[in-house]
Amino acid sequence: MKIGYPCINYSIGKKTISTFRLSSYSEEKLIQSIKYNLNTLLEILNYNIDHNLMFFRISSDIVPFASHPLCTFNWQDLFRTDFKKIGEFILKNNLRISMHPDQFVIINAKDKNIVERSIGELEYHREILDLMNLDNSAKIQIHIGGVYGEKELSKKRFISNFDLLSDRLKKRLVIENDDHLYHLNDCLEIHDELGIPVLFDTFHHECFGDDLDLIEAIKKVDHTWNHSKDGIMMIDYSNQEKDKRKGKHSKTLLLKNFLEFIRLCSFTDFDIMLEVKDKEQSAKKARKLLDQINNDSTMFKNKIFYYKES
Repeated sequence: MKIGYPCINYSIGKKTISTFRLSSYSEEKLIQSIKYNLNTLLEILNYNIDHNLMFFRISSDIVPFASHPLCTFNWQDLFRTDFKKIGEFILKNNLRISMHPDQFVIINAKDKNIVERSIGELEYHREILDLMNLDNSAKIQIHIGGVYGEKELSKKRFISNFDLLSDRLKKRLVIENDDHLYHLNDCLEIHDELGIPVLFDTFHHECFGDDLDLIEAIKKVDHTWNHSKDGIMMIDYSNQEKDKRKGKHSKTLLLKNFLEFIRLCSFTDFDIMLEVKDKEQSAKKARKLLDQINNDSTMFKNKIFYYKES
């Protein structure tokens, strides 16, 4: 199992993503930001290797405003060698990579302009992973989109609009269950139509579940992944923040909950992305806990929890 966290590392001592306002856009600022972001990404990946955190979600802002009509600069050619070197580093160290566009990417929108802009943004993400020469186990995860008061029609519109995507993009996409619109069974229905893998978000399933218990859900999701082409399945994991609105991600990983989750799901393989506010700090705790489990199987057999902070 590879443990990961998304986008930002708080331990390297500097802001990890450089961007700027669209109103101040210039090619000079764009080039400066991309240089900074690629250098910082490499720093993060080196940090992750040092701490055995082998799964990472690259920020969508790595190239600011890349899919905006204002950006006509050929950043791909200028930074082709840089992306290739980072990709070689990722492959050499057997890291798993993903990306997750912002919520404004809506494939099933009623407005064709929104669909067109969403496809442009997805193609930008695909270009990043292609420039790194990563195989199709490097995934781009998206939500199904809006409901628009007609859920079944909205699902059909997603399926129909999927045909508008390039073949290279289709091979990288996975769909994720969300916390209030589309539950896991909705994603599984779309998989049955398109063959698209489903990324299981455990916390969203808690917030907006269906009739599937955890073990049944994991088994069904695993069957949506072609391991030879997609890699092993990816799972997003987080906890509820105490005394906050339902769906609020916790600031840090609740280790007892995490241990029980791992115990229940130990029958299969997956890589896990921790969507927790303190990022790499929780990921390091999770990694240490898994190392303890590997060294002492009684933690599962007797349901004993005795994780100790270093």
